[in-house]
Amino acid sequence: MADRARPAPFDLARSDALGRVPHGFFGSAGGAHQFGFGGPGGEGEVRALRAAAADALVPCASPVAPHQVHSSDCLAVTEPWPDQAEGRPVADALVTDRPGIVLGIVTADCGPVLFADAQAGVVAAAHAGWRGAQSGVLDNTLAAMESLGARRERIVAALGPTIAQPSYEVDAPFRDHFGPDDARHFAPAPPRDGRARWHFDLPGYIGARLEALEIGTFDDLALDTFALADRYHSYRRASLAGAPSYGRQISAIARPE
Repeated sequence: MADRARPAPFDLARSDALGRVPHGFFGSAGGAHQFGFGGPGGEGEVRALRAAAADALVPCASPVAPHQVHSSDCLAVTEPWPDQAEGRPVADALVTDRPGIVLGIVTADCGPVLFADAQAGVVAAAHAGWRGAQSGVLDNTLAAMESLGARRERIVAALGPTIAQPSYEVDAPFRDHFGPDDARHFAPAPPRDGRARWHFDLPGYIGARLEALEIGTFDDLALDTFALADRYHSYRRASLAGAPSYGRQISAIARPE
């Protein structure tokens, strides 16, 4: 029961497009909350916080989150697994049609995308950094949802707190991962050390990928993890500050009843 202890009030953002589907994008609450096993804090503390976040969406539901590796893999969840630092299934997206399960993914600049076909009772959560989005994590998530009865034209996808273009400076080797069709997602940045730089639009890139996949609705909450330091953890902000580690936020969704 200790894992269900109520923490300080959550900083919780929601998408109007997802309506009454139980979901939320949980922030840091001014640094009080850290949801990743790889970040600051003990395993029991993180587990309790994740359980409390799930409970805030669906009372007594089981929080289910994968071990994320920037892959394109999506897992169908039929039963919850222990929420612990080691031994969780490896994937970067989850889908379910089962009640009583809260799907969660952690991020710290990458794009958290929550999906729902409320009519079919199918929900999903995906961790979409540029590598995962480029390699097909969004495509695979939609395919997994359809395998459970969702219809693409009914699917709503909401993008939560993500590093925004003005905050995401990249170099030429990064840009080389993208082709001419993606040039619209890059804006010139001042050169540094005599080398060209750009600002990359990760939310725009995710939105374009979902538009090409012809889903029903896409909602970008337009919350910049880097700039909103009082609300969100940021890997890039921590790295620039020379911090020894960095926190994560969690984004979660459950099947509507």
